[in-house]
Amino acid sequence: MDRTTEGWGSGLLGVMIFSGSLPATRIAVGGFSPLFLTSARAVIAAILAAICLAAARQPLPARGDIGRLAIVALGGVVGFPLLTALALQLITAAHSIIFIGLLPLATAVFGVLRGAEKPKPAFWLFSGLGSATVAGFALLNGGRGPLVGDMLMIAAIVVCGLGYAEGATLSRRLGGWQVISWALLLSLPMMAVVALASRPLTFYGIGEPAWLGLAYVSVFSMLIGFIFWYRGLALGGIAGVGQLQLLQPFFGLTLAGLLLHEAVAPMMIVAAVSVVVCVAGAKRFA
Repeated sequence: MDRTTEGWGSGLLGVMIFSGSLPATRIAVGGFSPLFLTSARAVIAAILAAICLAAARQPLPARGDIGRLAIVALGGVVGFPLLTALALQLITAAHSIIFIGLLPLATAVFGVLRGAEKPKPAFWLFSGLGSATVAGFALLNGGRGPLVGDMLMIAAIVVCGLGYAEGATLSRRLGGWQVISWALLLSLPMMAVVALASRPLTFYGIGEPAWLGLAYVSVFSMLIGFIFWYRGLALGGIAGVGQLQLLQPFFGLTLAGLLLHEAVAPMMIVAAVSVVVCVAGAKRFA
């Protein structure tokens, strides 16, 4: 298996894991505040990351990488989780998934700006068509939401795209799991303070679904998913592999329907097939 194909396979695993993030967040904010949820998931993931780094005896990152790791932390550890948690207090998980259709474009743009990638013009055509298909389908499926919720999701997409691109370029030198692990450790002191300050007055009465949601976003969304995702972006190319995120809304909508009983349009299969064609085209011209 060549590096590009391996990268796309690893990226697809990351997307499948990330697909559960918004439904799990939606469930978790039913028992925890967005601020506590964001900080607690980062603290839990950072502790696991520290164990992995120590067990593998990984060397400290170079001083010049600290600023770039801070960007990764801003996008993936703090920005996207907090902004989406705030948004999901106002909108449904199905509606929030509308905006995931814009994430591949954001990642590709930052991949060009930060990763010096130069996709062919046809790539942008397939990427734009795929994003438009996902956004249009999810908009019809998810209905309308408050403007504040929509603006929070747009901000989340921007910072997430930046964090993805920056993490992918670092992964080429440091390794995918090392990048997210160091980013988590870098944010740990601040996140620990925030978690203590925003913790519930009592944990009594918080239901099992909220705890399960917190566990999922802490272990899978915050750590394991990034391991596969950054590896995929580093091996297969940021702009190209990033298009796999076009599939995430359909995985996510399926989970939203199964777990949250939110309405999912029957046209999903048609739209999903169209997106697969766009992803294949983007891969061809990345």
